[in-house]
Amino acid sequence: MVFGVLGVFLGLLLEVSTHGPHSVPRTSWKHEELNLVEFSEPGIFNYSTLLLSEDKDVLYVGAREAIFELSMTNVSIKNNKVQWKASENHMTMCILKGKSKESLKDFSLEGSAEDGRGKCSFDPSQSFTTVMVDGELYSGTSYNFLGKPSFVFADVIREGKNSADGEDDKIYYFFTEVSVEYEFFGKLLIPRIARGDLGGQRTLQKKWTSFLKAKLSSTLCSTVVHDVFILKTPDWRETVIYGVFTSQWGNVGLSAVCAYDMLSVEKVFSNGKYMQKATVEQSHTKWVRYNGNTPTPRPGACINNHNRLQNINSSLHLPDKTLQFVKDHPLLEDPVLPIGNGPKLITKDVNYTQIAVERVQALDNNVYDVIFTGTDKGILHKSVVYEGEVHTVEEIQLLHNSEPIKTLLLSSQGTRSLYAGSDSGVVQSPTAFCDKYPSCSDCILTRDPYCAWDPDSSTCVNIFHTQGLTHRNLIQSLNGDADKCPSAPGLSVEDYQRVTVKPGSSAELPCLVQSNLAMVVWKVNGSTMTEASKFHLMGETGLLIYSVAPEDQGLYECWSLEWAPVAGKNFSRLLGGYVLGLDVPRRPSPRGHPPQTVTLSSAHPHHQSTAAAEASSSAVPPLSPVDTSSSLSTSGSSPCLPPSSTSSEGLGVCLLPPSLPDQAWGVQAQEAFLLFCLAVGPSDLHIHWQVNGAHLETPVTEYRHPLVHGDPDGEVLVSSWVRERALVKDSSYQCVAASSAGNDTSKVDLNILSRDEDSIPSRDMSQWRGALSEHEKLLKRWKRAWESCEGQGAL
Repeated sequence: MVFGVLGVFLGLLLEVSTHGPHSVPRTSWKHEELNLVEFSEPGIFNYSTLLLSEDKDVLYVGAREAIFELSMTNVSIKNNKVQWKASENHMTMCILKGKSKESLKDFSLEGSAEDGRGKCSFDPSQSFTTVMVDGELYSGTSYNFLGKPSFVFADVIREGKNSADGEDDKIYYFFTEVSVEYEFFGKLLIPRIARGDLGGQRTLQKKWTSFLKAKLSSTLCSTVVHDVFILKTPDWRETVIYGVFTSQWGNVGLSAVCAYDMLSVEKVFSNGKYMQKATVEQSHTKWVRYNGNTPTPRPGACINNHNRLQNINSSLHLPDKTLQFVKDHPLLEDPVLPIGNGPKLITKDVNYTQIAVERVQALDNNVYDVIFTGTDKGILHKSVVYEGEVHTVEEIQLLHNSEPIKTLLLSSQGTRSLYAGSDSGVVQSPTAFCDKYPSCSDCILTRDPYCAWDPDSSTCVNIFHTQGLTHRNLIQSLNGDADKCPSAPGLSVEDYQRVTVKPGSSAELPCLVQSNLAMVVWKVNGSTMTEASKFHLMGETGLLIYSVAPEDQGLYECWSLEWAPVAGKNFSRLLGGYVLGLDVPRRPSPRGHPPQTVTLSSAHPHHQSTAAAEASSSAVPPLSPVDTSSSLSTSGSSPCLPPSSTSSEGLGVCLLPPSLPDQAWGVQAQEAFLLFCLAVGPSDLHIHWQVNGAHLETPVTEYRHPLVHGDPDGEVLVSSWVRERALVKDSSYQCVAASSAGNDTSKVDLNILSRDEDSIPSRDMSQWRGALSEHEKLLKRWKRAWESCEGQGAL
């Protein structure tokens, strides 16, 4: 017995480390971002029972003390309402019997009395399930006040329709009960009965003669089933059973979605081995496999044509030996294994409560199962099964408040809506949000079988709402191959947002990425951004630049990079661009120097220099910005024209800010510095640098960005920068944007004025020395305190 219990505990340990197809939703939608329709009434709660009548365009809602008839196309429209409250006499009587006042609201209904035993549970907190089949009610509920087992779902499978063997329709139940093999954990079971079961003649009178139950297996070895959805097809053999499971041990935090095909279920019930009770002396479990002879007809089997040939036309004609055997052996040993021998989907830190599934035919004429799962936080996950794997398309904050989704219903006709019931109300949602995807790549990479890209309107559309449109023009790829999208135009210079900040301040460059599967890549002047202390990614999308310096100016681009595993490709897309510049205060030149001339103050060669404008009687404080008024001289045949992204004919050349004088504030004597030029013009545009009228010997970096995607002869944006060593003499720097259409020039003169360091001390140097002095004083005080503590024996 020790080894048997040990084996069970080893299985439970495996549950904690379950590995499976964990899926991250590609897109997340907040409640306020969506156009959802809601219904609720003040003072009424627990909208947990929903019933669709699609032929009447009606949704019936059962809530506490009320039933509503709502419009199926718009649940905010109420057609009818029936409300009742328990009488005071009934409530007083129940309170005297030990019930709380809160739990009495649903116990009494005025009208004719009807015995509810066997139809519903004794208490609203206990689970039960029912299904109506051809006017007959089949129910599954506890027969006592203990509330065990816990029923979840019941439905009929029409196996008798067009059956060559004359098989009967079957009713399947799903519930969790304490395992008969081990008493300390639960097992998920699927019992089955025949719809035509009439009970036995002598044995099992007025009881089920076809009742058998089998175990549903899942990766989570001790699981609790929360909801089951049977995806029915015209051929019952293609029916698929979907279930959502969580661990019996609540602290594990795992949820799973498993799928079972009906043929596997039928095989277990038709050919599976039986189990029988055993004493502890015989085995370490209470039930073991039965290895004896099985009577005929097979115990628990439904009546078919083979039985009818033996004059067994109903369960009343079954022999007592068969009936006694099924009474003693209702449990089958063989479990029903899920499709693929594992879960379709495993989620961590998510508790699934409800499931609904729809089979959708995509534009490739294949059908795909779309799974909708609700959580205990009011979140809806939408997933699609593609080639046996599950891809989670999106997660939707369906409920405004964080509360469990208690019911999910799908309407496959008309509006194709999804309905969710909770304690606070009813929510109606479309099954797809195709119009929320702005680009073809987003529409394709989401891999939603409802959505396709319409190249004529350049929108992502729902293929079931495209009346009048020919589907052959739509683009859809369930493997996420975005190469099928038409070439998208690139961002023009007008689309780049200009961001101007003051020197030393921070710059925030937001970048909105809808996909949770995409990786954000930032490029600076055409090069992928490297990690640096002043760069900080905000929420994995935006970029924050600390203490912007002249060398940080330039062109910033935010790219999304997303891997499509089925297509086996990476897809990148430019999401946005920025031109970052500095806002340098402008000051008049003290001695009438031209605006493009900057004078630098040179200190002792062994000490750091300070930069200042050449001053008259009122000196400009050290390190204060100099006059940086932009002075651009234009030469050539073409004037500086505004940017154009549609044609390359007649384009001019234009230098964009910041100009060289705007950058001169950061140039200091005997320090390395960087100068930058940005220009737009024809495709043959290049930027040339000169210093003191000669060609610059320092290596020049240039980055070119076409403004029209796929047009090699179109307009380009060119950025060029140089990094110079310390300035030791007066110099004149000039950048020339040159092309066949004309030239544009920016120029700045940098002059060095030698001064005695002692006569004009730098403000920053004074502050630095003051900080060092205070630091030295603080260290001395700490030293004295330390020595004092040592002297007193405190340490």
